[in-house]
Amino acid sequence: MRIKTLLTLILFQIGLLHGQTSLKEIDLRNGQHTVGFSHYTKIDSTRTYQIKNEFNNQFIHRPISISIWYPADIKNDGSKPLTILDYLEILKEEEEWKNLPNEFLLDWFPYLWNTPQNRAHLIEKTNAYLDITAINKKFPVIVYAPSYQASSIENFALFEYLASNGFIIMSSPSKGTDTRWLEGGTTKDMETQSRDIEFLLKEIHKYKNIDSDKIALMGYSFGGLSNAITVMKNQNIKALVSLDGTERYSYDILEKSAYFNLSRLNIPYVYFAQKEIPEKVLKEDKIPAELNYKFQLYDSLKHSNVYSYRFHNLTHSYFSSYGVLFGNRDKRQDMSDDKIMAAYNQLSEYTLQFLNATLKNEESAKEFIEESPNTYNSTESKLSKKMKKLIVPEFNYKNFNDLALDQDYQNLIPLYKQTLAKHPNLELKEGMLNTLGLRLSFDPKRIEQGIHVFLLALYIYPKSANLYDSLAEAYVLKKDLKNAISNFKKSLELNPKNQNAINKLKKLKK
Repeated sequence: MRIKTLLTLILFQIGLLHGQTSLKEIDLRNGQHTVGFSHYTKIDSTRTYQIKNEFNNQFIHRPISISIWYPADIKNDGSKPLTILDYLEILKEEEEWKNLPNEFLLDWFPYLWNTPQNRAHLIEKTNAYLDITAINKKFPVIVYAPSYQASSIENFALFEYLASNGFIIMSSPSKGTDTRWLEGGTTKDMETQSRDIEFLLKEIHKYKNIDSDKIALMGYSFGGLSNAITVMKNQNIKALVSLDGTERYSYDILEKSAYFNLSRLNIPYVYFAQKEIPEKVLKEDKIPAELNYKFQLYDSLKHSNVYSYRFHNLTHSYFSSYGVLFGNRDKRQDMSDDKIMAAYNQLSEYTLQFLNATLKNEESAKEFIEESPNTYNSTESKLSKKMKKLIVPEFNYKNFNDLALDQDYQNLIPLYKQTLAKHPNLELKEGMLNTLGLRLSFDPKRIEQGIHVFLLALYIYPKSANLYDSLAEAYVLKKDLKNAISNFKKSLELNPKNQNAINKLKKLKK
């Protein structure tokens, strides 16, 4: 099934009932921080783009709209919280209808629906304040990828909740390669959104209050697919959160990418899944029944801890703030508004705890995500879970080198003995050690480190003429001629035909 058809079914369901919801009733209670919000546009000069509804042949550099939520300080300066209408002003801009009169807003964008309930949402106050001062402290960052062709602010209630609990969230809209419109959920669309995510990953380094060593990706629907391929390209991501992401429904799109590599998705990954689609809906909407149980990516992952939670009171549309507040209800499968809001609250809590565990290393959060429920097919509870622990890869020379680097290549022989006792199959090949030692020795600031590597190598390979020769070269670079001569002589004892050692000794003796 093509993703365009799938998205039509699970994102734009036949709405037969109007929702009766509100931010207050969702009851996302803020953490200790006030929430600041900023929105601005940057230009990616490496790509061109067209404003489709201007109906001309003009190309511009690709605009990247950026929304950011952050822990902030609020002073008595008369600041007022944003309203939902303030967020929808950003939606208009990102949909390239910035000057659309607000009186047309709910009629213009079909997924908002002009109902009395939705009109009442516009004046609701949120928990964010525009452009207030950020707290001068580093916080982990979550880069968010929206659903198919959606706005950067589609999950604003969740973002405010996370920011109030000590995270920074950065998001940009999902849009096509050349215009606002995507092609239909193709691999090209996925990689275009992935490239926009990478633009944000570059942008975070401009902020002093972002801890760039603690980065998570989070995405909803199509954004989950784009995030999966981004993680496979970028090994600096520490955690991955998917809100009923399309990687579950369209694994074939993921596989077609040139960057597809399961072994590189090796970080903690949580997938929050919608309730089982009822048989009636499967039949009427021609949805393959396997979508209820097949999850090829989850089943294929081996090198990370992976979790999958099913929310029995949420269908796909309600994994976003927009869906909960503005979406029409499908009476064939949607739960009551009270249950939907409670489930969205629970989704937000589990997202927070997962991020606390993976980015903040909080023990209580780790315990939280490891707890029951653990029966995935249970329909009696509001939530069920399954999980897989990573298959620990064999400890190899790269892992040892990471340990050596952590201690600045000092005391390598004791480190090797300790490591070998834990990992008896560890093999440090002579050639690798020789290359590493030379690489370090050629750096004037790291000669001593290179010498330590050679001393370890000779502990393992004491009869290697080549290693003595390389160690001697390192001492030459250090201008320690006594040790250089001594080690060239040892090399010649083991290999009398070592012409390099013969030549160097002649020079050194002169």
